Amino acid sequence: MPTIYETLRADIVTAMKARDSAAALALRTADAAIQRAAMDTSKPIDDALVTITIRKAVKNLVDARAEFEKGARADLVSSTTTEIAILEKYLPKAFDPEKLEALVIEAIAATGAQSKKDMGKVIGALKARPEAPLLDFGTVSKLVQAKLP
Repeated sequence: MPTIYETLRADIVTAMKARDSAAALALRTADAAIQRAAMDTSKPIDDALVTITIRKAVKNLVDARAEFEKGARADLVSSTTTEIAILEKYLPKAFDPEKLEALVIEAIAATGAQSKKDMGKVIGALKARPEAPLLDFGTVSKLVQAKLP
């Protein structure tokens, strides 16, 4: 089974052959960001790096889309929405809420966290888990805050 990065690279070629400039541009931009992240961290390109990089790109695009909506730029909102949809195909499916909550409760118990001051310990424990690249830490952070007094 090909890695996420191999799939993305193959899809770049497919988009270019199909003359789908929007998809080609979005995928080539993501590819460049992944390669830059690999060079910056001096790590090989693996699924975790690809997932983190694409998740960051999608978050930036969502933020940009919100700004474009405020500025009444429908053309940019449309192109940004298209780019988000293209990139989200490469992100793993989100954890279901029950499983995510169970992971958070387990991490709170394992770290002995008592208050929101201990939130860093809990997040650190979750980042050390093998499924960390699949977690959206924005959602995790809100869930941890809700669970700690």
